[in-house]
Amino acid sequence: MHGAKVLKARSSDWTPWTANWRAEQWRILRTRGKELLKPSNESLLKRHPFLLWRRDTQAPPPGLARTWLLSGGRGAGKTRAGAEWVRWAVLQAGYRRVALVGQTFSDVREVMIEGPSGLMATAARAADRPVWQPSRHRLEWENGAVAYAFSAEDPDGLRGPQFDLAWCDEAGAWTKGEAVWDNLQLALRLGPKPMAMVTTTPRATALIRRLKADASVVETRTAMAENAANLSPGFVGWMTAAYGGTAMGRQELDGEMIDDPEGAMFLRSQIDALRVTAAPLQLDDCIVAVDPCISAKPGADACGIVLAGIRDGHGYVLGDASAPGLSPLDWAHRAARLAEQAGASCIVAEANQGGDMVAEMLRMTGTGVPVRLVTARLGKRGRAGPVAALYQQGRVSHAGNFHTLEDQMCRFGTAEAAGSPDRVDALVWALWALMGEGQGPRVRVL
Repeated sequence: MHGAKVLKARSSDWTPWTANWRAEQWRILRTRGKELLKPSNESLLKRHPFLLWRRDTQAPPPGLARTWLLSGGRGAGKTRAGAEWVRWAVLQAGYRRVALVGQTFSDVREVMIEGPSGLMATAARAADRPVWQPSRHRLEWENGAVAYAFSAEDPDGLRGPQFDLAWCDEAGAWTKGEAVWDNLQLALRLGPKPMAMVTTTPRATALIRRLKADASVVETRTAMAENAANLSPGFVGWMTAAYGGTAMGRQELDGEMIDDPEGAMFLRSQIDALRVTAAPLQLDDCIVAVDPCISAKPGADACGIVLAGIRDGHGYVLGDASAPGLSPLDWAHRAARLAEQAGASCIVAEANQGGDMVAEMLRMTGTGVPVRLVTARLGKRGRAGPVAALYQQGRVSHAGNFHTLEDQMCRFGTAEAAGSPDRVDALVWALWALMGEGQGPRVRVL
């Protein structure tokens, strides 16, 4: 191994990845034969045959974006695209220090490095095949470029080292995604144009949502069906028959991020479609609903406190003042203050937990807003059903963004739900009190 001159990153270094360059090489090959290729291009194709056989969705987007997000279904060729991108960067574009980040060290080695679509197996020439040094978690090319393996289970492992290139695989599965990503961004500080590529089947995690919302991130998408020629005969057909059209199929086969888990009663698409920047100035009524918490100990459930209003039969979610760690008197003051500021006609509070204590806490605040205690006759899912139907009918709008509440709503009733749905409970009480029909909660006015 020997050192090499560090080259400057130029857009022209990536010209062979453009559709026009590939089309021209195919035209020459098909009409005139490979002997009429330019010698420099023939040499490139011997070292990087993927340039000819790749799909458009496997090529880097124009402009050398700092971050390229390649979202794809299972078996769509994401890993191969990542390996070829890294190989080109270190052999042709002057990149010298690479971070390889997978969910675990084993994933990096077994998939990104030694896997059938990884950096070692797909090298077209033995001289271009890097050497893996497992004791150092390090890969080294003959020209002196090096890549280091990192586990997304250890975000702090990215403190200290620095890089000009990074390939992150299956970031949608990282359990500490944002912490890993933040540390990686601080480490991408070498060279004239540091870049990162993220290959993943997208999941609705905080990191993937963040990347998709970032205007500086360029995303391309590819589906399993596009790569059918490289998969077992009939496999795509079997998978499509089993999962096509389902949320799982859209995510795992088509590479689409599904924000709404299977079984969700509230859908993000419905919430977004009816969102408004502000509610009407004149409302027919507005109330504050409280799902009380009895304990203020660390890790205890939050107290759900939601403000909602109604105008001409249409409901509006106006505020979410829910918070964890509140004592009974603290949440009572918080709810009373919100009700007074909003001019609410009443405070609706669930009495299943705490009973008369709930009413007593609200009385102790000195608020003049009437209090209505409600006792649930149905379970949480049963209570939420009629309110979810209001969303499906287009009868509820969120006046602004309530990210924590909406995340909890879209997980409610699914396998991804965790902890008590305190904010959802308060929302349900508020909208049921304003808009509910049929069998409702038992109400006691104080």
